Amino acid sequence: MTIAERHSYIADPAVSISCGPPLSLEPGLGELTLSGFIREVTARYGDREALVSQRLNGSLERWSYNTLWERSLDVAKALTELGLGKGERVGILMTNRAEFITATFGTALAGGVATLLSTFSTASELEYMLAQSCCCVLLFERHVAGKDFAAMLCGIEPAIAAALPGKLASQKLPFLRHVAMIEGGDKIGAIASWESFIARGSDIPQSHIDARAATVTPADPGGLFFSSGSTGKPKGILSAHRGVAIQCWRMAPQQGLGQNVRYWTANSFTWSGNFSMALGAPLAAGGTLVLQRLFEPEAALRLMAAEKVDFLFAWPHQWAQLIDAPNWLETDLSALRYIDIDSSITRHPTVKTSWIQPHHCYGNTETFTLTTAYPANTTRDVSQGSHGLPLPGNSIKIVEPLSGAVLPVGERGEIATKGPTLMLGYLGIPLEQSTDSEGYFRSGDGGYLDVHGRLFWEGRLNDIIKTGGANVSPVEVDDILETCPGVKVTKTVGVPDDLLGELVVTCIVPQDGVTLSEERVRGFAREKLTSYKVPRRVIFFTEDELETTGSAKIKTAELRKLAAARIVTEAASRDDL
Repeated sequence: MTIAERHSYIADPAVSISCGPPLSLEPGLGELTLSGFIREVTARYGDREALVSQRLNGSLERWSYNTLWERSLDVAKALTELGLGKGERVGILMTNRAEFITATFGTALAGGVATLLSTFSTASELEYMLAQSCCCVLLFERHVAGKDFAAMLCGIEPAIAAALPGKLASQKLPFLRHVAMIEGGDKIGAIASWESFIARGSDIPQSHIDARAATVTPADPGGLFFSSGSTGKPKGILSAHRGVAIQCWRMAPQQGLGQNVRYWTANSFTWSGNFSMALGAPLAAGGTLVLQRLFEPEAALRLMAAEKVDFLFAWPHQWAQLIDAPNWLETDLSALRYIDIDSSITRHPTVKTSWIQPHHCYGNTETFTLTTAYPANTTRDVSQGSHGLPLPGNSIKIVEPLSGAVLPVGERGEIATKGPTLMLGYLGIPLEQSTDSEGYFRSGDGGYLDVHGRLFWEGRLNDIIKTGGANVSPVEVDDILETCPGVKVTKTVGVPDDLLGELVVTCIVPQDGVTLSEERVRGFAREKLTSYKVPRRVIFFTEDELETTGSAKIKTAELRKLAAARIVTEAASRDDL
């Protein structure tokens, strides 16, 4: 489907409504359940290498698609033997490892709902998510980055430590019946070992799993994901199989992936974008997932070189850490080809690329990631700094935040969206309470549409900076400043000001060993931004001073307070001189 064909589906050039082509015209979609997805990619790719997984001792385990299928069946059989009912939720609390994938697809094959829980969670966050999700089974990895999740769970609910496996009765977590852990040693109270959990299903025939999977429809709940909690407690977001599967199929062509792609990531699959782009897309393309449990730059570079990785899926701050790693220059990264021509990774002497990353896109967990995008290798002349056109089946409109009235083309307002990947709803809240009368989800994000139907996202409405009567998008400022040499992390916020209403303040973490000055950064910004968008202040922080969510999003409200306090302190210090 060409860009010109997608343009032909603009609803009305006079108002801010833009529609993608009908979903029926989208090529490449396969089975629209997670169980159907894993069955179909196994049938297509069979003996091809599906994943390379790094174990705790540093050794690598290699699985074919057939092995991934068989291990997923093992999980499905064990869950069936435990009495899992259709639509019941299975909590999965693991890093990016082979068992995460088999637990997810095994749950789907057994008719359950994969409930993905972040290993970044604190005890209080984990307790909240377990209570909200009503999981009846929890499969978890015991030791992650200094955390002992077995001890944490026993602290949350002492009955877990006191009961025997299969005999758990909890008043605090009344639906939780079975718990099993990976690489945790022998059982602890009600917590079974992974080996004993898998062994329970040994007598269940595959035909019984096939019969269970056949009852699942694309409209059934397929995945329960939690928001990162950047604006409060994590929200449970329930998605249908169809929404998750559509995005897993479409992200392979969206990223322009070839069948031999070797796709590295250490970023958690518990986030919808990572799940569809970094887990679903490589499998849909018949590629190989190269998994690293936890991000460690030196080890990551060694793994990339050894496995001839050609696609790196990383967050912006991780790019800087790779460049700062002591083995950066000595690592052979010549296999990389899916690297954006403007990426900092292209500074490496062995990297040669002409690829253009499809980073002009917009979405959220509620829509199971992208709703608008341009495909890989769309030129900057075409994208024009936008966040793309609606993907097939999707509609976007810009509304006045208070009244909900649709605005004229080009006027800024709130982004509202609907389409086939929209969530079934937040836990405990009917979907109609999150949508308008036409079924559009009100995102809380600000932006506008141009006459070609392209979306320009400007950030959260409450993050848009109002300075001297003008609106400044912090996203636009950060997109520029993240290309400034020496910048590792950048986040722009509005700080209250008596004269201007708000000051544009950019908070920066410099790359290791680099000294940046406020005037140097502001000078870089002046070359690329309109004068009122240039930060009035640039404040430097260390990385550990910035509070982040589990998905590495900086908590804007906390940073705004921190920046305001720093400005006050600096002003007081000058007054004392």
